Amino acid sequence: MKLRRYFLLFAIVVALSAASGVGATTVQGAAQFIRQLGDKAVATLQAPNLTLDQREARFRGLLTEGFDLAFIGRFVLGRYWRAASAEQRSDYLALFSEFVVQVYSTRFGGYVGQSLTITGAREVGDKDAIVRTRIDRPSGPPIVVDWRVRITGNQYRIIDVMVEGISMVRTQRSEFTSVVQRDGIEGLLAVLRARTTKMPATASIN
Repeated sequence: MKLRRYFLLFAIVVALSAASGVGATTVQGAAQFIRQLGDKAVATLQAPNLTLDQREARFRGLLTEGFDLAFIGRFVLGRYWRAASAEQRSDYLALFSEFVVQVYSTRFGGYVGQSLTITGAREVGDKDAIVRTRIDRPSGPPIVVDWRVRITGNQYRIIDVMVEGISMVRTQRSEFTSVVQRDGIEGLLAVLRARTTKMPATASIN
């Protein structure tokens, strides 16, 4: 009976520990999340039986799984999010998500021979953790990539990527702001539609 009570107590402690980590991002949890996502990405890149299209398709799944695209999309649109109508917001988030997935699945889907190593992790504010990684490439010097991670809907999600200190989210925000200031929200939607359908657009996002 004593052993059974100890086992029950141990189970309760484990359950409470797991529950306490659900509502807040932890450095260890964020690092583990990036490690697992990186392992999946490397496995996809090194799979000898996959075509380029198949690699890109798998990367699409990893990006959708790993990134909080709705949060990133709202942040990138900035103050113009409040000015957009409900229909424009819905269209924008759908187009933005597809835009990010297409850009990065195409960019990384053809790479081979990379390896990802976690070199550190730290807390940022009350909600986030930044996981620093080094990506070693066979055809160039290593790249330092920082992943900003936050708990969203009880799951870890990436909300920004900083390559050699340059924020993907802030860079995209600057580019989108230029388009909206020039052509309005409908102009940005038109550009995103053109980009995601691989059609030429009158305006461009570099």
